[in-house]
Amino acid sequence: MTGELLGIGMNALTRLTNEKTRSVTAENVYGEKGRGGMAEVSQTPQEEVVKIGQHWDGPNACARDLGRKWKVRPCITLPAGKVTPLMDVAGPGRIQHIWITVDAKFYRDLILRIYWDGEADPSVETPLGDFFCNGWKTRVNIMAIPINANPSGGFNCYFPMPFRTHARITIENRSPSSVGGFFYAVNYAQGSVGHEEVYFHAQFRRTNPLPYKQDYVILDGVRGQGHYVGTYLAWQQNNSGWWGEGEFKVFLDGDEEFPTICGTGTEDYFGGAWCFGQNYTAPFLGYPLGSCDGRPGNRHGMYRFHILDPIRFEQDIRVTMQAIGWRSEGRYLPLQDDIASVAYWYQTEPHVPFPPLGDRDALEVI
Repeated sequence: MTGELLGIGMNALTRLTNEKTRSVTAENVYGEKGRGGMAEVSQTPQEEVVKIGQHWDGPNACARDLGRKWKVRPCITLPAGKVTPLMDVAGPGRIQHIWITVDAKFYRDLILRIYWDGEADPSVETPLGDFFCNGWKTRVNIMAIPINANPSGGFNCYFPMPFRTHARITIENRSPSSVGGFFYAVNYAQGSVGHEEVYFHAQFRRTNPLPYKQDYVILDGVRGQGHYVGTYLAWQQNNSGWWGEGEFKVFLDGDEEFPTICGTGTEDYFGGAWCFGQNYTAPFLGYPLGSCDGRPGNRHGMYRFHILDPIRFEQDIRVTMQAIGWRSEGRYLPLQDDIASVAYWYQTEPHVPFPPLGDRDALEVI
């Protein structure tokens, strides 16, 4: 059941279905049948580009000799300070794969949002880089199954995302400059969605610095039934020495002071041991970014995906991580570090609206 629900099994490849495969790109903004690669080398924009609300860059000089059908509109420009729609399609269906690439310097300035079934509040709201486990505006390779980042900056997401009536994806460009060369593809299937299937969610948070003797909150305020499926942390240490003694905690279905799930250390939760020692990236867990030399200012990135071990909740869930280092005489030191995160989970709709994301300065990497 878990493998089928989260899309990692291969047994489904042997079964015929009535689903229809579609792909949304700059060359076919609505993913319509038989309408890919229709852009003209012209100053006049395509009707569908105007309809969806994307910027038209004018004629692509690279295709000037060959014309229509010859890679006339492979990418788009994201105007400064604007929200650009990437996907706007009717359901039912399910997103199966998202691929995006853009310059790393914009990883925190571009905000990814996904809306299901006409909802006003997004179910996904996170900076683009952090969603793909690339925080700190630093490109790293991620060899995980649901999130995969490859040279040189090819972002891939394989989390299945069912929707019943509508799916909408947008990118907000908070940079003061327009972002050119934004390439994307959203591959999805038109077809029925089972009544037991729930909706994908992802939420970004940042606390800089973490208040003294407070745990870092990864996720809170969730109401409904579902399962927690992943954590990404972007962590800057502000003290010398080891910074990862803190425990991962999950408060389930009414837990108050004490959680149902309590880990044994930060590196333990991410599948490592004994202060990591080196970088690694694996199908479900990884520490792809960071130095183990203990210097203040080190920036770390780590992920864990609960694909084979989802954390199920019936009413509510709260997820935290302690930030603990070492002080003199072998005593724990509550840290005041710069910590950001993305939580990934599935749940029933409607969901509780997310806390405000914060402005560009609140998210800035400096």
